Amino acid sequence: MKFTVAVDAMGGDDSPLKVIKGLNLFLEKNNNLNFLIFGNKDLINPILSKYPLVTSSSTIIHTNERVKDDLSPLEAVKKGKNSSMFLALTALKDNKAQIAISAGNTGALLVMSRLVLNTMEGVDKPALASMWPNHKNMSVVLDLGANIECSTKNLIDFAKLGSALFKSIFKKEKPTVALLNIGTEETKGTDLLKKTSKSLRELDSKNFNYMGFIEGSDIKDGNADVVVTDGFSGNIALKTAEGTVKFFANKLREKFKNSFYAKLIYLISFKIFKDIRNDLDPRKYNGGIFVGLTSPVVKSHGGTDYIGFYYSVLLCYNILNGNFQEQIQNNFLD
Repeated sequence: MKFTVAVDAMGGDDSPLKVIKGLNLFLEKNNNLNFLIFGNKDLINPILSKYPLVTSSSTIIHTNERVKDDLSPLEAVKKGKNSSMFLALTALKDNKAQIAISAGNTGALLVMSRLVLNTMEGVDKPALASMWPNHKNMSVVLDLGANIECSTKNLIDFAKLGSALFKSIFKKEKPTVALLNIGTEETKGTDLLKKTSKSLRELDSKNFNYMGFIEGSDIKDGNADVVVTDGFSGNIALKTAEGTVKFFANKLREKFKNSFYAKLIYLISFKIFKDIRNDLDPRKYNGGIFVGLTSPVVKSHGGTDYIGFYYSVLLCYNILNGNFQEQIQNNFLD
């Protein structure tokens, strides 16, 4: 079965070029997607002429409007009803596509998604999830900023949504779920976290195993397939992790430039450092997912290149191929 992805071609840096090149890279490896591409045809068509694979798998829906990065979410909604972002989301509502992707304004995409699409039955608030690398594979972490304040029910919903996402992508029957906290002891944390932990243990879900609390420093171990937190703590954790990786990479670069011997060591160890750089390449983990809506929406990083956008398209395919929405429904019947 071929799925259809609604693509906002005008969001983020260097669009629509990086968008078309990212779609082409995906189609070179896998032809099981069709695309509805929303954007300015006068900018898109000259690029498409160089990429026949994309041309044959796509339909262009023209609009001159795009959501600018400096607009507030409220301004974007007021001014952007005919924008490429809004129209891509409307395609989901009209059942013309099964998933949407944009590298545009994050706040605008979240607000528009909640405006255009309904939440799934049983879900009070959608969440922003992402894939984090660890020593074993990857973890799903949510919420990363969509909901600053959460209730016990919201966090339990996030456990169900996150485990459905992990199951759909990695085909694991019962993913392990943990709550992000300042310690692993049951006596630590806020009243909300203690109450949620107690409720998750009593839930005895058929669809995931609850393992208790996890500290931020232990996410890397990979013992938790899904890490649940509120959007405030999750966004801080995300920005801290991103900043730490950049700091480490810059420090290494500085040290290897300091002397002839440092450069020699680098040349001798080039293969090792190349493998490390490849493992930690942020483009491979590009793509946040708005989960809990009637259709999933993928947010690609605005500053990524076409390779990063390709990985977001690949994420779209894996979500659809894993019957993600059906997995959510099963989890909420638990």
